[in-house]
This record gives sequence, structure tokens and C-alpha cells, in this order.
Amino acid sequence: MNAPLPTAATAPASSLEWRNGFAALGPDFFTELVPTPLPAPHWVATSLDAAQQLGVPAAWLASDAALQVCSGNALLSGMQPLATVYSGHQFGVWAGQLGDGRAILLGETDGGLEVQLKGAGRTPYSRGGDGRAVLRSSIREFLCSEAMHALGVPTTRALALTGSPAPVQREVVETAAVVTRTAPSFIRFGHFEHFAARDLLPQLRTLADYVIDRYYPECRGPDAPGGNPYAALLQTVSERTAELLAHWQAQGFCHGVMNTDNMSILGLTIDYGPFQFLDAFVPGHVCNHSDTQGRYAFNRQPNVAYWNLFRLGQALLPLIEDVALAQAALASYQTVFPAAFLQRMRGKLGLQAVHDGDAALVDGLLNLLAQGGVDYPIFWRRLSHAVASGDFEPVRDLFIDRAGWEAWLLSFSEHPGQSNPRHMADSMLKCNPKFVLRNHLGEQAIRAATQGDFAPLHTLQALLAEPFDEHPGHDAWADFPPDWASSIEISCSS
Repeated sequence: MNAPLPTAATAPASSLEWRNGFAALGPDFFTELVPTPLPAPHWVATSLDAAQQLGVPAAWLASDAALQVCSGNALLSGMQPLATVYSGHQFGVWAGQLGDGRAILLGETDGGLEVQLKGAGRTPYSRGGDGRAVLRSSIREFLCSEAMHALGVPTTRALALTGSPAPVQREVVETAAVVTRTAPSFIRFGHFEHFAARDLLPQLRTLADYVIDRYYPECRGPDAPGGNPYAALLQTVSERTAELLAHWQAQGFCHGVMNTDNMSILGLTIDYGPFQFLDAFVPGHVCNHSDTQGRYAFNRQPNVAYWNLFRLGQALLPLIEDVALAQAALASYQTVFPAAFLQRMRGKLGLQAVHDGDAALVDGLLNLLAQGGVDYPIFWRRLSHAVASGDFEPVRDLFIDRAGWEAWLLSFSEHPGQSNPRHMADSMLKCNPKFVLRNHLGEQAIRAATQGDFAPLHTLQALLAEPFDEHPGHDAWADFPPDWASSIEISCSS
């Protein structure tokens, strides 16, 4: 498709062995092509933590060779770039063939982590698009990938973000950017849907066997349901997805566009587009301006995940060959999610043991937060400090229904899961972050970056990398959102 790119190997990077396990699946699964070069690239941000996980030397990440690779202008020896094909349901409707429209998989290191460029130009699956990403959305993806990792939420990572003065037309003309992101795999539910919808059983089996052998070898073990590895795969993915959704709901994270092609087969948060962390706790909040029906509202996310898993189950059914086994595998989600969510909420409350009244205590609190639209991150952080100090007045100030708050606080204080306040507070402060990637913080970093000032972005990145620390002198970054924050609109073009 494009002319070959030059090789940009340097001594520090040459120690990495690059390969591409996905390429072994064969041409039915991808198209080989090289990225489209990004003119006049420059660094916007890098993640040394992601580099360490990947095995990339920090010295190389600061080099011009790295800048060229992370911008799609050069390749390292052994990289085998390709774009994968998949299909999917978008907003509940079958969309047919999709695929990596602006993402190109470069390969993987000997540690087994894949590296992908997002915004690296057109592919056969761009569906009329330009294959580019803009600086605005790329900053959001870079920051949220690393923020979610620091919060302990399963996620893809972001190694680097590069920019360019090259114009890109969206609602207005913006500038181009490329995010270098990493994950053990970028395989999605939609990869399976693609071959199932076309009755390509050999390819479907090849893909499933690859995922099982590479990522879930236990699915071939003696404990596989009915001795069926494909049913075991569906059950394992269902349980991982349940754990992921428990993380999202406890953190107040809205994904915004939970299409089946945005669901990871490894239970990772993938494809950061119109996401948002809740400010006020409004269970029905819709963060995606394009989601006019509210399909992906915050409180609908757990059920949408199950709906998506059902689509995956349908795709795998030709391999499972037993409807009852498939249904049992899917049912595991409905058991794991509520248990995992309740466990995460126990952690946020500092409860040290499991008791029968835990669910009622959590439900009562969430109802109270919803009635008053209480700021979600600030409530949890204030509650954590209040448990340590014994002064609950700052928490009480968040509620209009003071009587309701006092009644819940009494139930909390009498709950048998209570332990030493200092121990509880220490635990809570490690579960309830002070710094969250609120929309207005991301917007401020974006506005500065479009003017060539990356300092706010780097400050925000540093705070989000250690979100549970106090970071004296940066309290303003953890304050209530300004009035204008409610007017920010994030859509699928983001």
C-alpha cells in the first residue's frame, strides 16, 4: 500500500527482539502494510512506566529514532506491520465489516506485549476515513490509558504520543497525532463475530485456538466445562469482563461507546473515545454526545457488557456446539459481576470482612449519592480522611439531605465490618484516588497543548500516575469542576 519505511534501529533498542504472532494466523486475518509517515513529528508525551513494562530503554525512548518509529516514519528490525480485520455491533446494530481503520500493529517484543500505532494512516478498513487521529483525542487516550493503569483497572497502555502540524479535518481543521499503545493483545469480540457471520468455520477455529493457546491455556485443562475448550474460553472472557465492569462502576468510569468491536477478549479497557469519569454521581449519565438514545449510560454498562458477551457467545457457538454449555458459560458473568462490584465497594468503604449487610450498606449509600448528585471522587476522598480523623463534617457538607446522610453514617459506624479507624483509612486512601482525569482537566491540557504548551499535560500525567498520593501544592487539580465543565461535549469523533 505504501512504500517501505526506513529502519530506525539504534544500539539501545537493538536488544529487543521483535516478532508478530498474529501474523502467523494468515492473510484472512489482516492486511500487511506500512504506516503513512507523519510530517515534521514532535514529542508530546511519553510514559517511562509503560516503556519499562515493554522493555524499551528510557534512553532510546528519548531519541530521534524513537520519535520516528512512534510517528509511523520508520520501523525497527523485525517489525511486521499489519492492520487486522473484524466486524461488530455498533449501538446495538450489526455494522458488518469494520477493522483497524487507523491502527497498525507493528509487532510484539520478546516479552509478549504488542505495539500498535493509532492514527498512522489509511488501511483497507478505513471505510472512507483518513486514518488519522487528532491531537485532542490522542491526548485523552494517552492520559486515560495511563491513569486507568495507575488506578489498577485492566487497560491497554500508552507508550508515547507524538504530534505534527499536518492538518486533519474533523468538525474543524485540527492537527494530527499518533498514540503508540501496547497490550498483550488487541483482539476484540468483533474479530470472532467477523468470521462467524461469514460462516468461515476454519478461520473461526484458528482464531479461537490462537487465543486459547496463547492467552488462556487453562481452557484446555481438565476443568473445562464439558471438556469443551471453547465453552471454557467464553466463560473465562465472561468472568474477566465482569471483573472489568466492576472496576468501571466502582471508579465511576463511563466508557461511552461499548460496541462489540471495542470489547477486549482479554478483559481490558480498550479504545478511549468519548469516555468520562463521573463528576456528580448521576447513574443515568450519558457521556457520549453521539449516544442520543443513552444506550451506553453509566448505569447501563454492566447489562451492555452482558449483551456484548451474548454476541460473542453466538459467534463461538459453532465451535462450542452445545447451547446449554454456552448459556452456562455466559451465566458466569451474572454471578461474578455483582460479587466483584461489591468487593470493590467494600474496599472503598474500608470494610475488612464480608458481612450480610454489606450490599444494603452500599446500595443505601449509592442511592443517597444519586439523590443529591454528590461529587463522586470528592465524596470518597473526604470519607477516607474523615474515617482517619473522626471529623465527618466535610463529608456532611456535600449532602443536601443531611438527615439521610446522618442515618447512613450511623449504619456505617455500627457495621460489623468496621475495624481500627487508622487501618481503615489507610486502606481507603489506597482505593479512593485524590486525582481523577475529569473532563475539564483533560480539556485544559488539550487547550494548552494546541498552543504548543505541554506543561499542563505533563503535570496532569504526573498526578494521574500516582493518583492516591496527596501531591501538596496541587489541590486545585482535585477540586470541584468549574461551571463550564458541564458544557463539554465528547462525541465519537473524539
